[in-house]
Amino acid sequence: MSRPFTWIASAIFALMALVHAYRLLKPFEVTIGSCHLPMWLSGVAAVVTAGLSWMLCREARGTRGP
Repeated sequence: MSRPFTWIASAIFALMALVHAYRLLKPFEVTIGSCHLPMWLSGVAAVVTAGLSWMLCREARGTRGP
C-alpha cells in the first residue's frame, strides 16, 4: 500500500535533521525574535528529527519492529 504523504513527511524530517547536523558542523547563529538558540539544541533536534524520519519511513513501508 502506497503512502505518499507519509513519505513526504519522512523526507521533510530527514531534511530538517540534515540542516541541524550541518549547523553542528558549520556553526552559525539562529535567532528567533530576540532569542538566540544554543548549539546543543541543534544536537537534540537532529536526533529527534532523524528518529521521526526513520519511524515514518518504516510506517510507509509497512514494516514493524521486533
